[in-house]
Amino acid sequence: MTDYKLDCRGVILDLSKRTQVMGILNITPDSFSDGGKFTNPDIAIEHAIQMEQEGADIIDVGAESTRPGSDAVSLEDELNRLQPVVSELLKKLTIPISVDTYKAPVAEEMLKMGVHLINDISGLRFDAEMKNVVAKYQSPVVVMHIKGTPKNMQKNPHYKNVIREVYAYLGDSVNLATRAGIKKELIVIDPGLGFGKRLQDNYEIIRSLRIFESIGCPILLGPSRKSFIGKILELDVDQRLEGTAAAVAIAICNGTHIVRVHDVKEMKRVCHIADLISGKASIETLQSNQ
Repeated sequence: MTDYKLDCRGVILDLSKRTQVMGILNITPDSFSDGGKFTNPDIAIEHAIQMEQEGADIIDVGAESTRPGSDAVSLEDELNRLQPVVSELLKKLTIPISVDTYKAPVAEEMLKMGVHLINDISGLRFDAEMKNVVAKYQSPVVVMHIKGTPKNMQKNPHYKNVIREVYAYLGDSVNLATRAGIKKELIVIDPGLGFGKRLQDNYEIIRSLRIFESIGCPILLGPSRKSFIGKILELDVDQRLEGTAAAVAIAICNGTHIVRVHDVKEMKRVCHIADLISGKASIETLQSNQ
């Protein structure tokens, strides 16, 4: 296993010692799982602090829903949602803060404020300036695979070979990034579970994660509460904890370095056991980090 260390603008995350947990903070009225719960900045900040206390290694703040069928929000609305929350989190958290956006002006404003990481669902494709902004600030960036846009991505997606096509897209995103001047050691890849995927594609991606290792970047995966779990188990979004835990554990054993989740406390426990079983972490390492 490659020893990856991610320099989050001065905060170093050692991805080789244990799986890192990215806690999801959606400050949107319409996200698929928790839309509307954290639109109040005070409640959002309190939830982020709670996730840090539960063991999150990164907080990922999103101000635009990217659920299937969602509409884009304006640049102004996205910034107005982000600024009051992020400014307080930068004062109150000790862990890195990621912002989930595909808009270059939003990324630049957030990086100016001091956020540590940009999470771009488009893999640097929706806004041609995004790669240049990230390069300017030498921020880590998550490049994700998506087929289509959030509005249309689940309208009959089709692949001849999903692994080959997702691999090629992510490889191209990495090349876009490095040609713009982003250091390869700052790039994280995400195959994009649920983003323009058929039901079976999500399971094939988790099963085939080792193939993506040859791109040469750490892997992030976001299975949390998603419909590929709910459709199989016939469960509503708030009943998918066990299915998420299974996906997280197997993803770790198949080489994932960062998991993006809603249920931080529970998934942190899953990560500990999966890290031990996979050989990523030792008992001594985990106990010393408790």
